[in-house]
Amino acid sequence: MEAFDSTGALPMEPGADWHLCWQAAVGRQFFADEALYARVRTRLIEAHGQRGRGLIGYLLLPGEIHVVSRLSRADSCSGLARGIGTIVSRWVRDGQRLYSPVFAGAFRAHRLDSLQALRNELRMLAWRPVHLGLCKTPTHYAHTSLRAVMGLAVQQRFEPKLALGVFGEAVPQARQAMRAWLAARPTQWEIHAWELMRGLVVAPAAAGARPMGLAQQHAAALALLVAAGGREGVVGALRLLEAWVLVRLGLHGQVDLHGSSGRDGSRGRALVACLAVDLGLCSAAAVARHFRRSRSTLSEQMRACRLRPADAALLGLPAGRLAEEAVALAPQPR
Repeated sequence: MEAFDSTGALPMEPGADWHLCWQAAVGRQFFADEALYARVRTRLIEAHGQRGRGLIGYLLLPGEIHVVSRLSRADSCSGLARGIGTIVSRWVRDGQRLYSPVFAGAFRAHRLDSLQALRNELRMLAWRPVHLGLCKTPTHYAHTSLRAVMGLAVQQRFEPKLALGVFGEAVPQARQAMRAWLAARPTQWEIHAWELMRGLVVAPAAAGARPMGLAQQHAAALALLVAAGGREGVVGALRLLEAWVLVRLGLHGQVDLHGSSGRDGSRGRALVACLAVDLGLCSAAAVARHFRRSRSTLSEQMRACRLRPADAALLGLPAGRLAEEAVALAPQPR
């Protein structure tokens, strides 16, 4: 299991809220049989029937299954996921008569440890079908708990009070607040960063480097950087780090880190390399290839960089702050 904790928030009481996600294997789709949507929805509800579990919401897509769950401290994501994944896998195989894998790897789980994180997850899931071109607006998609939560449909045995409770106590006011919260469509950057964090896509790697994984300490900041890097993925994120370093050193518009052989160029490249390694973006060797420099020379410059007090102060900045400042240097897509 890949589990990620949201950053900068205190745990919610009691227990914890989680987003669980499954992806279909290449060449597969979960719901070739339309009737399977209802069976899987029923299974999700039944899996949350145990004491200490609550089904906050779900989204069933042709290639993805998303579940937002509230679990007690004594419960585990793996137990819940097994109870869902094993049966869904069998149903899909029985219906399609194919014996290849149903899922693209193990399920993924993301802990939502603040009210803001939970609200944002519900927003991203609401807009997911729209982003995938399955409907025009979030409430038009049929195979989601959102319609029941908003009072647009009745779904047998699904209780919308947990989702509504995220936005208020009284039902009318909670629905109004939720409607207002969901009104803002996520930007392309938000969508891509969210997909990276949930393991739904893999960032294009720098030349000669392996694709980036996000099961690490700075996952949120790293996802933001890579999303802002656009189609270039890791290379785009490296370019943002270059721009940030030049601005921080007061060299923006004066030094080209790819062409300069002077002291400022060497220092800037070393800082970019240190940041890329510390964030887990890519290896020092990949940065050396990016700048077309010797790996051994860059490694020496990185060691000197870490010993320089002014540079060490830059490297010690919080990852989230660094990512936000770097992303602000690029024009945001609409």
